[in-house]
Amino acid sequence: MNDTRAATDHRAAALAGFLGWTLDAFDFFLVVLTLTAVGQEFHRSDAAMAFTITLTLAFRPIGALVFGMLADRYGRRIPLMVDLVFYSCVEVLSGLAPTYAAFLVLRALFGIGMGGEWGVGASLVMEKVPPARRGVFSGLLQQGYAAGYLLAALAYAFVFPRWGWRPLFFIGGVPALLALYVRLHVKESEVWQRTRHRTWRDLGRAAAGHWKLFLYLTLLMTMMNFASHGTQDLYPTFLERSWGFTPARRAGLTAFSMVGALVGGVLSGFLSDRIGRRRAIVLCLICAVFIVPAWAFAPSLPILVAGAFAMQFMVQGAWGVIPAHITELSPDGVRGFLPGFAYQCGVLVAGSIATIEALVAKDLGYSWTMALTAVVVFTACALVAAAGGERRGIVYGGEAVTG
Repeated sequence: MNDTRAATDHRAAALAGFLGWTLDAFDFFLVVLTLTAVGQEFHRSDAAMAFTITLTLAFRPIGALVFGMLADRYGRRIPLMVDLVFYSCVEVLSGLAPTYAAFLVLRALFGIGMGGEWGVGASLVMEKVPPARRGVFSGLLQQGYAAGYLLAALAYAFVFPRWGWRPLFFIGGVPALLALYVRLHVKESEVWQRTRHRTWRDLGRAAAGHWKLFLYLTLLMTMMNFASHGTQDLYPTFLERSWGFTPARRAGLTAFSMVGALVGGVLSGFLSDRIGRRRAIVLCLICAVFIVPAWAFAPSLPILVAGAFAMQFMVQGAWGVIPAHITELSPDGVRGFLPGFAYQCGVLVAGSIATIEALVAKDLGYSWTMALTAVVVFTACALVAAAGGERRGIVYGGEAVTG
């Protein structure tokens, strides 16, 4: 009976974490897909609209800091519910933005909500699932990001041609309903209950004491975010500018590539339970380098489609290992804060990639810009991942926490 209850509990937590990240990514990628349309209404260039993506990414560390510290002090559930409601409201308001300036402010606020969700959700899920299957659940959790992109592409294909970009953001209010599911079905993390800090001072001291680990995780997540955002954020724009894709075709290929991401993330997570986290990450990134020619310089449409699928299979394959890997590296007592904050600080550094690519592409073209970016960041990321530590399969909650 206890085993049945435990299984039900960790599945509910995994579902909540997956859906939270899915809906978070859905909201984020609506801007990616509607980049040129929103820019036309506000009379802004591609580079100016890419800056809204950069701004969202830049504000994510604030959300990770605030909600992550709350998660380590007061538990995972309540901060997660508050965050879900917060970013849902901001997303709906983005659809009502009257000016480019208002849109910028709202995308910054959305970044706070987006930054808070991952760390809290990942710590909750990874603390509940069985250690031997942590990689599989890690892949499932992280591919909520790909699932969100897939759903955004489908919604874009159906809604945008009929009603324009604003109604898409109204759909972004759905995550608020997920907070009700968390309230009714997800129990608090037992690991947190055993290892929590009793005062803010003790929590702050513990967080500061792991600064070396924080710097490494931030470097790793910077390179990982260069890899993902460098291959995703301007890819729909690349398809429009270089291939003349209509909105429907852009959405179709984007959706298909996200199927590759979903499969790659889960399989790589499963593989990491057997060969190790670092080896799985490095293997995916090396394979991704060899896919760049088909992805960026495809001589025909079938090769372009295959390249898009394979690229996201490998990029998100590497990402599928990340929730397990960096939460395992993070000590008990600061797991709600440390991995999520490092993740989002990496986003802050890497968040300029879309703006940089858009500016460089004016002279170099999208194909060469994205290809060179991909090769450099994949290689650097593989080296950083290989140089770090690993604690695959550790049992959470075994560390003593004072205070």
